[in-house]
Amino acid sequence: MEDKLYNFRIQPAERLSSVQEYYFSVKLKEVARMNAEGKDIISLAIGSPDMPPSPQTIETLCEEARHADAHGYQPTTGIPELRRAMAEFYKRWYDVDLDPACEIQPLIGSKEGILHVTLALANPGDRVLVPNPGYPTYTSLSKILGQRITYYDLLPENGWQPDFKALEEMDLTGVKIMWTNYPNMPTGANARRETYEKLVDFALRHNLVIVNDNPYSFILNHERLSILQVPGAKRCCIEFNSMSKSHNMPGWRVGMLATNAEFVKWILKVKSNIDSGTFRPMQLAAAAAYRNDAQWHEEANIHVYAERRALAEEIMYTLGCTFDPTQVGMFLWGRIPESCDNVEQLTEKILHEARVFITPGFIFGSNGSRYIRISLCAKKEKIAEALERIRKVF
Repeated sequence: MEDKLYNFRIQPAERLSSVQEYYFSVKLKEVARMNAEGKDIISLAIGSPDMPPSPQTIETLCEEARHADAHGYQPTTGIPELRRAMAEFYKRWYDVDLDPACEIQPLIGSKEGILHVTLALANPGDRVLVPNPGYPTYTSLSKILGQRITYYDLLPENGWQPDFKALEEMDLTGVKIMWTNYPNMPTGANARRETYEKLVDFALRHNLVIVNDNPYSFILNHERLSILQVPGAKRCCIEFNSMSKSHNMPGWRVGMLATNAEFVKWILKVKSNIDSGTFRPMQLAAAAAYRNDAQWHEEANIHVYAERRALAEEIMYTLGCTFDPTQVGMFLWGRIPESCDNVEQLTEKILHEARVFITPGFIFGSNGSRYIRISLCAKKEKIAEALERIRKVF
């Protein structure tokens, strides 16, 4: 067909002007270029576990995938075997009772859950409370969907917990959702029963929904808490729990949310119009993973990360950074020295001179502008090599 000249022009949706490409999406392209040039960058930036799931998880996937009838569409609600395993997981580790038939919704990871929950609960123009510092997706998805964002401060002097006095003094008109994340990313602050109790009380009095993102409670942590342990929490709270971190399954994209049956119905109405259920063998393998024993979690979630954490702390000392040694989770969060003018200048120097990729804290909000975050998702030998490279530069 003859190629004709047309005055064809189209503009992207206006919502794209409210967000930028995700920081890691941009930066990983730069790192890939540097690696292509032979610079061998060690990445201590992304929280993507580098260890495999438990053997029974992989064995279940392989066995079930061989069945001829395993490859069809699956229900958006998830198969009963998976929902039961999720309920058993919450009972075993958090002592929380969930009805697998109506109080659980499997997710393709928590990131997807952020989208579906926001669509189900908040109209364009409604307000959401977002932590500063906090996971950038809480902000970016709300902007794309047209919500108005109000940040609330998490500060080191308050243990990176919400300041409830400051929250009470806010104008909360039109607030539908408050995002929380404990154990916290990026700061490593652990969950506290007292904080959860105050959040439930705050939500019930101000008629808003707390959405607690809880993927890190197994990493370097024996005190495993859920906001749903608080009496009355199911009325006003939704909790995400991803398998990415706790079960070494980031690429599997399996997670869950737990809440009351009505909220689940609303979220399912959205989700069922957007996607279908996960591959059945993957759901059965996830159910097997939820039954990992305590010894597996001790080795994978505690022992391995503890060895890596000790090396990450040495990197912090080498850079002159200070940090809270009680942090949990798969990152180490540290404050840069006063001699550094700018955190990005520091992380760029580390990247281009030491050839180590470390995350600058400003991407998590203004309260992270004097911090860096080191990921523990690299082999001990790689972190040790990164330490030696940084020592040569600093």
